[in-house]
Parts: sequence; structure tokens; C-alpha cells
Amino acid sequence: MPRISVVVPVHRAQGFLRACLESVLGQSFADLEVIAVDDASPDASGAIIDEFAAADPRVRPVVLDRTGGTGPARDAGAAAATGDFLLFLDADDLLVPGALAAIADRLDATGGPDVLLLDHERFTVWEHVQHSGDTDFLAGAGDAVFTAGDRPECLGTYPAVWNRVLRRAFWQEQGFRFGDAPYEDTAVAVRTLLAATGIACLDRVCVRWRKRRGLSVGTAPGRHHLAVLDRYEELYGRIAAGDESAEVKKAQGDALYDRMAAQFAVVGDDNSPLPQDARPEFVRRAAKLLARHRPDGWTAPDSYEGRWLRAAGTGGYGRYRAARGGQAWRRKLTGKVRARRNALARAVYQRYYRMRLRKPVDPGLVVYAAYWNRGVSCNPAAIHAKAAEIAPQLRGVWVVNKKDRENLPPGTDHVVVNSRRYWDVMARAKYLVNNANFSGNIVKRPEQVYLQTHHGTPLKHMGMDLRARPAVGKGMSFTRLLDHADQWDYSLASNQHSAEVWERVYPSNYRTLPSGYPRNDVFYRADAEQVRRARESLGLAPGTIAILYAPTHRDYQRTFVVPLDLERLSRELGPGYTLLVRAHYFYGQNPGLEALHEQGLIVDVSRHPSVEELSLASDALLCDFSSLMFDYANLDRPIVVHSADWEAYRAARGVYFDLLSGRPGDTPGVVAADEAGLARAFRSGAWRGPEATALRAAFRERFCAYDDGLAAERVVRRVLLGEPGLLPYRPLQDRRPAPAPMPAAQSGDGNGDGDGDADPAGDRSAVPAG
Repeated sequence: MPRISVVVPVHRAQGFLRACLESVLGQSFADLEVIAVDDASPDASGAIIDEFAAADPRVRPVVLDRTGGTGPARDAGAAAATGDFLLFLDADDLLVPGALAAIADRLDATGGPDVLLLDHERFTVWEHVQHSGDTDFLAGAGDAVFTAGDRPECLGTYPAVWNRVLRRAFWQEQGFRFGDAPYEDTAVAVRTLLAATGIACLDRVCVRWRKRRGLSVGTAPGRHHLAVLDRYEELYGRIAAGDESAEVKKAQGDALYDRMAAQFAVVGDDNSPLPQDARPEFVRRAAKLLARHRPDGWTAPDSYEGRWLRAAGTGGYGRYRAARGGQAWRRKLTGKVRARRNALARAVYQRYYRMRLRKPVDPGLVVYAAYWNRGVSCNPAAIHAKAAEIAPQLRGVWVVNKKDRENLPPGTDHVVVNSRRYWDVMARAKYLVNNANFSGNIVKRPEQVYLQTHHGTPLKHMGMDLRARPAVGKGMSFTRLLDHADQWDYSLASNQHSAEVWERVYPSNYRTLPSGYPRNDVFYRADAEQVRRARESLGLAPGTIAILYAPTHRDYQRTFVVPLDLERLSRELGPGYTLLVRAHYFYGQNPGLEALHEQGLIVDVSRHPSVEELSLASDALLCDFSSLMFDYANLDRPIVVHSADWEAYRAARGVYFDLLSGRPGDTPGVVAADEAGLARAFRSGAWRGPEATALRAAFRERFCAYDDGLAAERVVRRVLLGEPGLLPYRPLQDRRPAPAPMPAAQSGDGNGDGDGDADPAGDRSAVPAG
């Protein structure tokens, strides 16, 4: 029997669950079990639980048939637990290092009390740390063991279930349950203290409580928020019915009052999710409870919450509204002045846009954009093409910059950014599809559907993680980034790694679609003739080994500096090899590449319109840290990594895993640090030898899970046509990538071994919002 059972209810937590479980299993104290309850989660949370359970027998999955909510999931976990003590931990929270060892020591020192109260800290999406407010009480308790009658002020600690450890026998004897009633966790937290015959404290931060953005029972709009009034009425009734003296009961009620007042102020605030039609009832009932139980001499604090409490205490709802209006007049006046100044500064098309927002949404109109309006490409282009095939009733319009419109395919229906028609289609389109951001102050209407496709698999840090990376994040507006994420209805992922990262670094209410990347469909649909034409268009001689070299953008460099001496590499490779060099799209023309192209040492394909076609034409990818490698892996062709400045790149940008570790799933193939090493890898045949092939197979399994040639159709059917579910995936072993450019026996590599492989994709790395 383990000493501590950690119960983790899980629902739509795939972006945070891994870190939560690691924070528990990585504790120095090992006498524990983790009861991870899959509350019929629609994402990959269940698979993550299974993964941890397979690796560590201390993880015990509990799977619920249907979603019941956090309360029933906790109840199921507690029922399955076998430990001496219970610790409830939410799936997006963390245990700090050493927490369980400190908890076990305090439990031993205090004789195993019914309840051990812990300190905690809150941290926001901005990584702001907020202290619990309980530290002084916890420290003042020392090693004492007491009851709520001995120390009524314990009822003033934060009423959560994850900031206390509960003796499991006590939990069972008292028949505690959360059930599915709203705010029941608040009531359970207080009831455990009232019922305990022994309470102890640990004045150490043990839990990091993440204040997540997005919908939960506590933030979802609805009349269920009125239940917080019922919970406190019940708690005061329980105190009144207790066996304590009148003096103690009063002290307990007084201790609970501040918590009740603070919670009422949050729920009743004008910006809370309480519906407008429920506010009069809430204010009236809250005012009665606050008046009935107000401690002698209590005054509302001088804070925003205190102003709400004073307004609620004026009596009827009409007087409350009058009081709130008086408090807010300065804020409103300031806001009006600012709004008027901004309105005067807006262009006439912004006013036109606001007017068009009043018009009905056009259910057949889809607006597409890619790479900050550079043209028709990437995932949006693949979705557009598939929609034209299976949903011809939908009309697609592309957003493009004025300077890029000449590069559009002939006949492309398009609008130029900030033109009159741009604001019209942005206001009235039913569907908005982008792999980055739309220009201007776009207001996504409730009737509109916004699909964020992204444009790569994240190796480097993205989104909110860039706040800690000054080389990249300096000057970025992370508030705007979050505002953009709040507009998304769907977010695409090509693998589970991406799904978890996106949900964590772009925290909001969108739904992740594990669809695969539509732009990668071509790698499973192209045939030998398409591969031949792609090579022919580049002037590749028959029999040559074409190496696509696509270095990534370095945030710490002002201009594009080619990381390799391409002239040296070309000469060391010798005859039979052709370097196709594609500079990152962030940069303009490069005279050095153009000169090497003129000399015939490389083929400069930086301005080629399709990286997918370049991938089909190539025999191998030579990359550094570009996300192109993840897409290219779908072709099952060799990938060689140039690693020279990996440490500098990792330090400046931050990365999510060690690309050079050599571990299966991390490294896609041969790694070389310089031109000589790269040339040796190709001439020796190591680039496509058995070790490289094994690494690539593991890499494909990890990062190509959802890419099977059906991604675009999945997206069109699910998002644009509203069909339920997603088309099933083809098993990885049954997928047939586009054929390699030539039979292996014809593609000599200098050693005559004649073995061969294949692989393609696209380079994507910039932040899609901000």
C-alpha cells in the first residue's frame, strides 16, 4: 500500500498533463501512486496517461465512459486509490520539487492527521507568481495538531482541494464526495476542516496552481454560478449545527466570511460569466448572506472587490447598479476619451468595416491567407484546393499584399490587404483560414469560424514561451498574441507533439484537430511522373543526387548568413551531386547564392514557389533546425542535419527536445558539424545507411502520425462542411510516399552500396500570432 495516492482528474488537458505527471513522478519521495482519471477526454489525454502507465507502474489509469466533470472524476479516483493519504491535483497544476518528501515528513511528525494543509502559489499565463495569502497562518501553526474548533481561522485558508492532504480512511468514514454540483469543491474543502479531529500545517509551497485561460466550469457562462450562494448557505448551516460553543461558531463564521466575500465579488463582477438575467438574483441573495454573517466591525477592503461588496450592500439591484455606475464613471470617461481619439485616427476603411460587420455572414464564403499575405501556399492552399474539389459550393478568396499579387496563380480570386473589398470579405466570410495572422483590427464575429492551420512542427520555442527569449520576444505583443488565439475556433496539428505545444503556448478555447497538415498530402499522392517533372523543371540531370539544403532563420542574426561554405561543400561532394539551396523566406535575394548559382556550383531555388515540389524532386534533405525536416520525413527519404551552431541556436531561441541526442524519435538521421563531415556522410553512404534509416523510422513514427494524404479532406469535411468526427488514419506501415527520384541502384553514392530511401516537406517556423 503506497503512502500517498495522487488523484489527477483529466479532461482536455493534453497541453499540460505531461508536465503535471512528470512533476509527480519525478519527486524524490517514491512511495506513491498516481490515479489518473480519463474523464472521457476527447483529445489525446488518455493516450498520454497510457504512455506514462506503460513506463511507470505507479501510474494507474481509470477510464470513465462519459464525461462527468471534475467532481465525479475525483470521486472515481478516490474510490480507486489505495494509499494512506489522498492528494488531489488538477491536470494543469504542478508539484514543486521535494514537495512529497516534505509532506511525508510532516505527516510522520504530526502522527498522520486527518488533514494536512499545504501552501501553494498561483501562476498566470504571464508567469506572474501570486502568493496564496495563507503563508502566515500556516507558519504560525508550527508543528501543532488542532481542530477547526481550536483554531477557527483555519477556515479562512484558500478553499481548494489540491492544497491539502487527506487521510484516506477519514475521507471514506465521512463519506465525502464531490459529485457534479457546481462549486462543490469549495464546500468539500471547508467540510473536511470542520469534520477533522486532527489538522496540521506545512508552511512550504507544494503546489503550483496554474490559472488557465479558457473555459471551465468556473469560467463558462451560465446560471450555474448561482450555486456558489447555495454552497456558502450550506456551510454556514453546518457551522450552526455543529457541537462547538456559540463563541467558537461565531469565530468560525467570521473566519469564513472573507473567503465568501472575495468569491462573491469575483462571481458577481460585471465581467464575470454570470448571465445578465441572473445578476439581480445573485446580488440580492449575496447581499443577504453578506449582511447576515458580517463580523462585528468588518469593512470592505479598499480594492476593486471591495467596491463591488459596498455596492452589493446598498440593498436592491437598482441601487446596486447606481452605485456601480458611480464607481465606474471615471473609468468610462477615460475609456470614451481614448476610444474617441482612436476612432478619429482610424482610416475610412475601418469605419466601412464596422458598417459591414452589421451585414449577414455569407455562408458560402471562405477567406484564405498564408505567411502574412504572401500568396497561395502552405496548408491554406491545400485546403482551398480540396474544398474546390469536394465542396464547390464554397467560394474561396485569397488575401494578398499589394506587392505579392503579381505572383498569384492566374485566375485567383483575391483581395488586397486594406482595400475596400478586403474589409468587406473579412466582415462577411463564414470561414477564415490562415497559417499566421490577418492584417488589421479584425473582429471575429460569433457566426464566423476561424481555422488556424499553423505552418510547421515546433522544434524551437513558440508563443508564450518566447517571453523568456529576449532575442526573439523583445518587441512582440504577447497580449495581441493571446487576442489572436482567442479568435481561433480550430487549431491543426500534424502530430501529438504539436498538439500539446500549441495548447500550452497559445492558451485559449479553440479545439485542436489532429488532422495532419494538408500541405503534406502531396507526399502521398504524387506519382513517379510528378517526381520526374519536378526534377526536369529544375534542370536536374538524370542520375544526379539532388540534395535540398534549407537552412532556417536565426533570430540572433540581423541578416541572412549562409551557415555553410557551399562552394567548399559542392567541391568536396564532387560530381554526381547537386545542391538545391533554399534560403528562408524571411530574407530577400542573396548575391552570394546568385553568384554560386551562376558558377554552376549550386542551384538557387530560394524563389521557387513550392517547397513541396522541391522536396519531391530531391533525394535527400540537408537541414539544420528548420521545421522542414518534420514535413520531409513523410517522404521517407534521408535527412542529414548540419549541427554547427546548435548550442547558440538552443540558447537564443529555446527548443522542445534535443535534436542531436541520437535517441530514436529525436534525431532524424546522420548529424555532421562541418562541410567535410557532410561530404563524408554522403560519399560513404552513411546518409542512407542502416543507422540513418532506423533513426528516420522512429522520427517518422513520432512526427508523421497524422499525415497520411487525407489531411485536407479531414479539414474540409470537419470544419467547412460541419461533418462530425475525422476520417480515420491510414496506418503508418500502409502509407506509400511518393517514389524516390530514381531506383536506388542507379543513384550511386561513391561507395557502390546502392541502398536508397526517400523524404519531403516545407519550412515553417515563425510565430502564428503576435
